Amino acid sequence: MMTWFTDLLFGGGIPHAILIFSLVITLGILLGKIKIKGISLGITWILFVGIIFSHFGLRIEPGTLHFVKEFGLILFVYSIGLQVGPGFFASLKKGGLTLNLLAAGVVLLGCLTALAIHWITGTDLVTMVGVLSGAVTNTPGLGAAQQTFLDVTGGDNETIALGYAVAYPLGVAGIIFSIVAMKYFFKIDPARESAALKAKAENMKDAARKVTIEVKNEAILGKSIEELHKLIDKNFVVSRLYRPDGRLEVPASATRLERDDRLLLIAAAANLPSIVAFIGQEADMDLDTWKKLDSQLVTRKIVITRPQINGKSLEELKVRTVFGVNITRITRAGVDLVAAGDLELQLGDRVLVVGDEKDIESLAKVLGNSAKQLREPNLVSIFLGMAVGVLFGSIPFMLPGIPQPVKLGLAGGPLIIAILISRFGYKFKIVSYTTQSANMMLREMGISLFLAAVGLGAGVQFIDTIVNQGGYLWIGYGAVITVLPLMIVGVVARLIYKLDYFSLMGLLAGSTTDPPALAYANTVSPADHPAVAYATVYPLIMFLRVLMAQILVLMAL
Repeated sequence: MMTWFTDLLFGGGIPHAILIFSLVITLGILLGKIKIKGISLGITWILFVGIIFSHFGLRIEPGTLHFVKEFGLILFVYSIGLQVGPGFFASLKKGGLTLNLLAAGVVLLGCLTALAIHWITGTDLVTMVGVLSGAVTNTPGLGAAQQTFLDVTGGDNETIALGYAVAYPLGVAGIIFSIVAMKYFFKIDPARESAALKAKAENMKDAARKVTIEVKNEAILGKSIEELHKLIDKNFVVSRLYRPDGRLEVPASATRLERDDRLLLIAAAANLPSIVAFIGQEADMDLDTWKKLDSQLVTRKIVITRPQINGKSLEELKVRTVFGVNITRITRAGVDLVAAGDLELQLGDRVLVVGDEKDIESLAKVLGNSAKQLREPNLVSIFLGMAVGVLFGSIPFMLPGIPQPVKLGLAGGPLIIAILISRFGYKFKIVSYTTQSANMMLREMGISLFLAAVGLGAGVQFIDTIVNQGGYLWIGYGAVITVLPLMIVGVVARLIYKLDYFSLMGLLAGSTTDPPALAYANTVSPADHPAVAYATVYPLIMFLRVLMAQILVLMAL
């Protein structure tokens, strides 16, 4: 009577495959919600549930398993590329360059450590790539290594997934251990560190002061703000203008000055005396008064949904001049960007606007601000991007010292194309915008299918590898690969670059792309320094982890 049920569980076919994948993913997600002392393995539990299922005979036909694994990987890395792309190139500039170089140092040292263990112990280098990916909790690296091995040899190497599986749990703990160890090694007092950062922030504020100036100079009456800038050869910003009749304005470049106007002006402290003397005199009007007056203004978020705005810069739109409002911040793919004049807007950007309500309404009509338009999925750009990514990832090219041609594969190709499309797609009229929830759905669906397939494929050999083939040693190898690079770079960052502890935590978490470590850092830090450092290094490190995994596999073959 129960033959149908046994056939469904242990047989084959589409219903069997769907049932097994669904059960593995469901159980894995439920187990991922369990935390021990605030630490959880999260979605990686899907991998371990897949191993258990496979070990007890609940397996999937190899062809189906292979397709699901690769398709899940493409979905995962492509959605990551769409998310990190807008901030990828910006993260390499200015202060972000130091953080990215330090994080890249963690990646390089991890690879060198894996190579050293391979040379010392004789452990297969392909296996060590799996251990390396697990030790730094980087799933795309695992996918890239497997794909590269398949491209070169035409077959699978299950020890890559097995190495990843045994090294991953201690990898999560090891990253957090390194963060805590840095605190004790340098005898850091978080409260004192926080106070020092606040003091530093105050000193930075002193460098650029706000002052209220009353217009008295007859020579500048009737002049515009733009003309005033030409007359005063110093950098300053007029943030607010208060007219004698009680009107408060956000001044545009064309706004003209009148007698007894009061300007809220921001400039370097050293330049203020000469600026005040030229315009008039300092007025007795403190910042609290300005804050009360600001209640006359409106602050609103406007979503860019009009296709014609895609690729236009703030300078081209002349927002302040034409509409008399200020754009103070732009949020793109969850990343806050500076509202610089040369910043090119993209569909889906959220701009924070300050000004008069009527002026903001006029700007909203120009920018679109129609949430309904954004809810329509841009499936063409997603599937076209994945197709181009697969083509790009299949192109062989040579690297010095590597005997085999290198391919970016199904991990690297779609990742790079997604980054490029999300950053430059608007130049070719490609709309790459996806809502945050849609992006998260694609990413979680992809990684869940990938991990389930990897686990179901590796479970047959798991126990034998651990017990009889020395797989238990891989746990120790993984711990060394996790902790050693983090400690070395942490010491360098602290001693040489004087990085504050909270940014250091974000750097270490980001260099391993490890969300649990970031979550821990956020609970310790009173500010958002860890999250900022994590977001700064994440795009480059995700790319480097994928690339280095492929290079190491090619070196082994």
